[in-house]
Amino acid sequence: MGSSISVNATNFTTEVLEKSHEKPVLLDFFAQWCGPCQMLKPVLERLTEEYDFVLAKVDIDANPDLAGTYGVEGVPDVRLVQQGTVTNAFVGVLPEAHLRELMAQLNLKSVIETALEEVYTIAEAGQLERMQTQLDALLQRFPKHPKLVLDAANIYIQAGLLDEAEQILSRIPESDREFYAYAKQFKATLLFQRAVRQPVNHPLDQIYQSAAAAALGQDFETALMLFLEVVTRDRTYQNDAGRKAMLAIFERLGDDHPLTRHYRKALTNAMY
Repeated sequence: MGSSISVNATNFTTEVLEKSHEKPVLLDFFAQWCGPCQMLKPVLERLTEEYDFVLAKVDIDANPDLAGTYGVEGVPDVRLVQQGTVTNAFVGVLPEAHLRELMAQLNLKSVIETALEEVYTIAEAGQLERMQTQLDALLQRFPKHPKLVLDAANIYIQAGLLDEAEQILSRIPESDREFYAYAKQFKATLLFQRAVRQPVNHPLDQIYQSAAAAALGQDFETALMLFLEVVTRDRTYQNDAGRKAMLAIFERLGDDHPLTRHYRKALTNAMY
């Protein structure tokens, strides 16, 4: 796929300007002492494993002439080079999602996206064993790609393999702020999926299942109303399942959502 290279005045013409006639080049001006640069670097390098572009890295302290030539005033400063022409791309650290949008604008397609399209086709055909084999191979090839983990979890959920989805979501640590929030949303979906599948043995099972079905259908007001009924009638039901389900919806909606504000207060009143 792509490649990553350190660039200086000696190889700049060959590795950046000339190479840009073959494929896009992202010119990354950075400094060793720059914290944001060190945050951006692994993300850009990870993208070279998926997309066919050159990541050309220029240390501005070791190459002040290059930095001066291109008017670099702050780092990280990333430029786009195509057909020998250098243009501004962005300054600072962009979220990975925005970097992927840039790849799309360059008409570059991720090898992961291509592989996932095939996996979805296999899953839709009901070939679950083959689907798992393909996903395992992808995850082994790209072990540090949280978006792939989320995509794989989604495929498992759609295939009804909830335990596999939960296991794979554990790969995303809480420290990964960008993707952990999405992982929590998937875990909430797993909670509701399991709820609608459980047998009806307890007087509150039907209410709990109806609430879970409403949550899966994005009818969060009905879901919260029913989960609150579970909390009110029996806090011990399934180890406080009603309250936990409400908290999962609050996280999904956000603290400022009217439903969150209303039902958080109602939950507190029901508990105390």
